[in-house]
Amino acid sequence: MKLRGLYAITDSQLLAGRFLSHVEAALEGGVRLLQYRDKSDDTAPRLREAEALKTLCERYGTELIINDDAELAARLGVGVHLGQTDGPLTPARALLGRQAIIGSTCHASLDLAQQAANEGASYVAFGRFFNSVTKPGAPAASVDLLEQARAQVKLPIAVIGGITLDNAAPLVAHGADLLAVIHGLFGADSAQEVTRRARAFNALFAC
Repeated sequence: MKLRGLYAITDSQLLAGRFLSHVEAALEGGVRLLQYRDKSDDTAPRLREAEALKTLCERYGTELIINDDAELAARLGVGVHLGQTDGPLTPARALLGRQAIIGSTCHASLDLAQQAANEGASYVAFGRFFNSVTKPGAPAASVDLLEQARAQVKLPIAVIGGITLDNAAPLVAHGADLLAVIHGLFGADSAQEVTRRARAFNALFAC
């Protein structure tokens, strides 16, 4: 399975009142991976939302990834994305099986990326590349790092952090396989605009 294209990440506050409609609009535009990112501790609503997203993703042939919660991912039979504070990947790989997609946040560190690869990651994520609303204090990453990672890490590379249609093209040109986008996709005023943006992000990979 080739991990390449738009990687949409949900934001509960940004999508309040239009969660499923905007997510479906993004899927309509051709999302490769969809990450369900919800930092609340409210288990029942999170499960309901994640189940609804799984149904949508299955309809559109998109892979669903759960942020930071390997147990929820296992319950739904989907993938997981783990940050550096979530512990090693090895237990998640044992829990989810060999076929599951497991991503790892590597900030701006090639060493973390190599460690993630050794622990069985499916892809590594670098960022932030631009000023990010979601993680304003995250360490900055550069296109030079991207080129080094491309040469050293034999895994798909996701990039994240303030990515928009105006600044994404150089990242793809320097080796990004997945553009992880939150506000640059879901910050649109209408579902139609979300779909248009999704298609435009994916078109960058066709060049």
